[in-house]
Amino acid sequence: MPAGRVAALLCLGLLSDGRFAGTQEATAPQRTEVTARLVASAHRGAAHGAEKGRPAVIWLKPVAEGSVMPVTPGHFTLLQKNKMFTPHLLVVPVGSSVAFPNADPLFHNVFSLFDGRRFDLGLYEAGTTRSVMFSREGVSYIFCNIHSEMSAVVISLSTPLYSVADEAGKFRMSDVPDGQYEMHVWVEGEHQTDLDQLTKRVRVAVGSADLGEIVASHPEQGQHLNKFGRPYEPDANPIY
Repeated sequence: MPAGRVAALLCLGLLSDGRFAGTQEATAPQRTEVTARLVASAHRGAAHGAEKGRPAVIWLKPVAEGSVMPVTPGHFTLLQKNKMFTPHLLVVPVGSSVAFPNADPLFHNVFSLFDGRRFDLGLYEAGTTRSVMFSREGVSYIFCNIHSEMSAVVISLSTPLYSVADEAGKFRMSDVPDGQYEMHVWVEGEHQTDLDQLTKRVRVAVGSADLGEIVASHPEQGQHLNKFGRPYEPDANPIY
């Protein structure tokens, strides 16, 4: 094509195939469904089938520098009723507040002394509530200082890409952007050192990404201590 003709088309903003010069066709980011499975093992590395019913969470954090995926904080509730926390497991965005209403006809004292968020709400009566802001990422194990049978877990995350295992031990995440991620795992009852060993780099590609099996052991379950670091005493006062 003569140079003058090309120049004219460029001036008009058109190329011979009908596209506009100086523009690029917009391409939507590819998104993928991600799956994984929690399996039980009597010995690390020797899988013995699906791990059913044990609370577990996986989450993905982008590896690429500057790949920030914002989360939106919210307001959540962990209800105390029948000497139980409901729900037992709660996953919240960093910066969220969690209310702990007391719906029992007795006193409760909610506390957590672990790395996620340390707090002690003190003794409070039926029909009242207190709240906690979960301002940083982490796993918080929640107990009542009066009733040793009460426990819950709050996991605060700085990524929206997470999945809670279903009753069959399966994880599923939809609309995950393609890319490299660091996968983190939490399984109730696992020691933190074992959970740290489950952290790994994963690649999410176009289509459906299977992250494979996550092997969980069966550690001994010990009785947790009260907020003073001592064993619980027998419940001698029923008004609490």
